[in-house]
Formats: sequence, C-alpha cells, structure tokens
Amino acid sequence: MEKRLKKYLEFYRSVAEGEQEIGERESFRREMLVQIQFFQHERLIHLIVTVLFALLAVITILASLIIQEPAVLLLCLMFFVLLIPYIRHYYILENGVQMLYEYYDRIE
Repeated sequence: MEKRLKKYLEFYRSVAEGEQEIGERESFRREMLVQIQFFQHERLIHLIVTVLFALLAVITILASLIIQEPAVLLLCLMFFVLLIPYIRHYYILENGVQMLYEYYDRIE
C-alpha cells in the first residue's frame, strides 16, 4: 500500500505543478476523488487496528502488574513489537492522504 500511495503522490504532484498534462479536468478530479476514498478507507482500517493493538498493549501492561508471569510480559512485548510498524504505516497513510487533499485543491 505504501508503494501505491507514493506512486499516486508523485503522479498528482507532477500534475499539480504542471509538469504533466491531463485530459478533461472534471473527469480527472472525479477519478482522483475515488483514489482518495480508497486511501481514506485504508487509513480508517489501519487506525482501528492500531488503536486495538495499543489497547491490547496497555491491557497486558496492567495485567503484568497484577499477574507477575513471564508469559504476560512476553505477550506485552509482542504487542509492542507489532504496534510500532502499525503506527509507522498509519503515519504514512495519514500524511499521504493529507498530501492528496492538498494536491486535489491545487488541481482545481
């Protein structure tokens, strides 16, 4: 998904800066809105997953304070190992969608 987003960002940047010509402007903007909606949906799904993993990590931290077992600490560590890439991916999606909004406004 990250490669696809970067490809679209580069394409829309070149269009917004006038480096690349487009055909009919209105159909191009409609197609761009469809792509923005795809990335918004992806962003929402990853937000839900990221929040879920963050909640699970906090719950396992609290559980490790109550239940002093190495398995609970290992589970907590596993949630944090997974949470870091999810946060990075969500950060990329969020910033990419914000850039798509900016390019959409500039293409008007």
